[in-house]
Amino acid sequence: MNEMEQLRNQLDSVNLELLELVNRRAELVRQIGEIKDKQGMKRYDPVRERDMLNKLVQHNDGPFEDSTVEHIFKEIFKASLELQEDDHRKALLVSRKKKPEDTVIDIKGEKVGDGNTHFVFGPCAVESYEQTSAVAEAVKRRGVKLLRGGAFKPRTSPYDFQGLGIEGLQILKRVADEYDLAVVSEIVNPAHIEKAVDYLDVIQIGARNMQNFELLKAAGDVNKPILLKRGLSATISEFINAAEYIISRGNGNIILCERGIRTYEKATRNTLDISAVPILKQETHLPVMVDVTHSTGRRDLLLPTAKAALAIGADGVMAEVHPDPAVALSDSAQQMDIPMFDSFMDALASYTATAARS
Repeated sequence: MNEMEQLRNQLDSVNLELLELVNRRAELVRQIGEIKDKQGMKRYDPVRERDMLNKLVQHNDGPFEDSTVEHIFKEIFKASLELQEDDHRKALLVSRKKKPEDTVIDIKGEKVGDGNTHFVFGPCAVESYEQTSAVAEAVKRRGVKLLRGGAFKPRTSPYDFQGLGIEGLQILKRVADEYDLAVVSEIVNPAHIEKAVDYLDVIQIGARNMQNFELLKAAGDVNKPILLKRGLSATISEFINAAEYIISRGNGNIILCERGIRTYEKATRNTLDISAVPILKQETHLPVMVDVTHSTGRRDLLLPTAKAALAIGADGVMAEVHPDPAVALSDSAQQMDIPMFDSFMDALASYTATAARS
């Protein structure tokens, strides 16, 4: 055996030793990640990373430059952090890695998540029996099953209309029974959930309450589907973990709803993060809807954004309808009247039929 072969054999042996050490390090990283998850600690610790790099540089006798050593170990640290994050995602009950098949939620015969398009329509706020009934009649006529309406309205200003509360839920329930519809409405206080289950088929948790953890826990304790909206400034990871709060308490009937996030843009009420839909579909097994009303705040943008939502794989669309938006007690600029709602449904039907043929 010549000198070159001897050196190459030694190099192969060192490579295997390095591989063993790197994998041993990875196992330690995993154990640390599990402890951090249990204690609610952030996985990335820049101070700890800098301490480790400084120690490595202090013990570096070459021939690699200190900067090269730092570069090599930064790549190892990066891979270790990704390993911790992958393990965290695998552990989540909402993760597709935990449950590969899609979750399908049965709401009075409407099976959300079954591959078909589903709709949620209704007024921003329940104002009266007559107003809600008029919308319900239109919704029923178009074959839609899910009726939304705000009874508890968290508003930016304390002087804005806050909803009718339990009276609003009673109106929704009465109208839904008359038209054989399922009721979707927001609950903002954990104490109200026990009363609300008598009136609602789906409990909505709104954007402002996405990280109201006591409300999420209370929602997880009831046997009702939950429609969870993404927070105004929430990352997708935070959104997914909010859903985890619910499912960790035993309730896996969760519909995720992308409703736009707050950015610097003022042309729309919020910025519709349409890319969140396929990410959520890949990362979780839960159905995903898009609220085109609150994401845009403009009725002239409801149809194109609804088309975009369906094109990118959303399980359904939510939008607001009012018999006379001009006199609505909340969000008049973003609600469709009933003729516009009919046009909206006709256009979407034509769009989906054309997409199916192509």
